[in-house]
Amino acid sequence: MGLNLKKPLAFFDLETTGTNITNDRIVEISVLKVMPNNEQIIKTTRINPTIPIPLESSLIHGIYDEDVKDKPTFKSVAAQFATMLQGCDLAGFNILRFDVPVLVEEFLRAGVDFDITNRKMVDAQRIYHLMEPRNLSAAYKYYCNKDLEGAHSAEADTIATFEVLKAQILKYEGCTIKDGDGKEFIPVKNDMNALHELTASQFVDLAGRMVLNDKGEEVFNFGKYKNMKVTDVLQKDPSYYDWMMKGDFALSTKKKLTEIKLRKFNHKV
Repeated sequence: MGLNLKKPLAFFDLETTGTNITNDRIVEISVLKVMPNNEQIIKTTRINPTIPIPLESSLIHGIYDEDVKDKPTFKSVAAQFATMLQGCDLAGFNILRFDVPVLVEEFLRAGVDFDITNRKMVDAQRIYHLMEPRNLSAAYKYYCNKDLEGAHSAEADTIATFEVLKAQILKYEGCTIKDGDGKEFIPVKNDMNALHELTASQFVDLAGRMVLNDKGEEVFNFGKYKNMKVTDVLQKDPSYYDWMMKGDFALSTKKKLTEIKLRKFNHKV
C-alpha cells in the first residue's frame, strides 16, 4: 500500500548526545523522503557533535566519540538537509516531543531558519499509544485475557497488577534479548532481586532526579549537571546542594542528597 501524499513526506530520526533538547547535539541523522509517487530517497549522515558523547548515550546507540571525530559538524551539512527537507511534511516516532525540537535547535545554531509553521507533522508514536494503550487495563487484557472491571479503584487495580506480573513471568521467564552491546541475556526471572534490577535499580531517589550510571555511580539526571557525578558536583559547586535543599524538590530527593553528601564529606550539614 502506498501512502496518499499531496507533497513529499520526510521520515527522520536522530541519534543524539542525550535527551536535553537545548544542550544536546545530533550525532547521526537519517532522512527518508517519500515522494507523492512513492519514490523514496534516503540520506544518512553521522555528525561530529563538537561535544563529548556521554557513555550512557553511546551504550544506547553505539556511536562513540572516536566514531564521529572526523565527521562533519551539523553546521557544515545543515544546508544540504534543509534543501532535502524543503517543501516536505515531517514524520517519525516521538518526533513532536524530541526530534523536531532538537532538529530546529541545530538548524538555528547553524544559522538556518527551518520553519515548521506550514508543515504537517505525523508522529507514529502517538498513533501507537492511541490505538494500543499501554495502561493497566490494556496489560490486563493482553497478559490475562480479561477485562478490568472497576478500573482505577485501588483494589481492582492492585489485584490486576498482581495477576499481570504473574502472567508476565510465566510468558517471559527464560526468554533472551540482546543488550546494548549485542550480548544475549535473560531479563525476566521469577526472582524479586532480578526484577528489581530490571525495573527500578537505576533510580537513586524516588523522583528520579539522581540515577546510577553504567558504573554504578550516582549522577544527576536533570539540569546543568545532568550525567555528572553527584559527589563531584557537590565538591565543585557546594552552593548547588543549598539550592536543591531550598528548591521545589521532593523531600525524599533532599534526604538522599543529604545522605550522599554526608557519606562523601563525613560532616554534619
